[in-house]
Amino acid sequence: MLHFKGIKKSIKTMDKKQLHHIWTARIRLVRVWYLLLPFLLFSLVAVLGLRANNLRMIELRNNLYAADEKGENVEQALQELRVHVYSHMNTDLSGGGSGVYPPIQLKYTYERLQESERQKAQAQNADLYTTAQHFCEAQNSSDFSGRNRVPCIEKYVSEHGAAKPRIVPDAMYKFDFVSPNWSPDLAGFSIILAVLSGAMAALRICAGIAAKRLF
Repeated sequence: MLHFKGIKKSIKTMDKKQLHHIWTARIRLVRVWYLLLPFLLFSLVAVLGLRANNLRMIELRNNLYAADEKGENVEQALQELRVHVYSHMNTDLSGGGSGVYPPIQLKYTYERLQESERQKAQAQNADLYTTAQHFCEAQNSSDFSGRNRVPCIEKYVSEHGAAKPRIVPDAMYKFDFVSPNWSPDLAGFSIILAVLSGAMAALRICAGIAAKRLF
C-alpha cells in the first residue's frame, strides 16, 4: 500500500514537472498582449467593415429612391440594393428609423402606373362614346337636334360597359430585404478572427492564473 502511494506521488511529481516545462518553454513565451493586439485590430476592422456595409446600403437605397422619382433604371437600382442586402451583414433596411413597413416603397413608380391605367380607361371610354354617337346617329338620322340621341348613347354605353381603371396591387411595389447574420466579406471574416484571437487571449490569461496557483 505504501509502495503504491509512493508511485502515485512520483507520477504526480513527474506530471507537475512536465506541466511546468510546458508552461515555461511554450505557453509563458506567448505574452497576453500578443493576442490582445490582433483582437483589437480585427475588432476595429470588423467595426469599419460593418459601417462600410451599412453606408453602401444607404447609398444604394438613396439611388433607388432617386430612380423611382425620375422613373429611370428603377429595376436596376432595385436589383443592386437587393443583391447588396442579401450578401452583406448589417444592411437591415428597417434601420432607418422611418417606421414605414415595408421599408422600400416605390411610391412614384406606383403612382405613374396608376395614372397610366387611368389614361387607358379614359381612352377606351372616349372610343366607346364615339362609337355610341355614330351608332345613335345612324339609328336616328332624321333627328337633327340630337335631343333623342342622348338616351340612346347612354343606353349603348351602359350595355357595352364603360372601362374602369385596372386596380394595381400596391404590394408589388413594396419591398423588405433581410440581411444575413453573417456574410463572407471583410466584416464577417474580421469578426471570426477577432473572436478567435479573443478566445486565445482569454485562455492565455486563464493559463497564467492557473500556473500561479499550481507552481
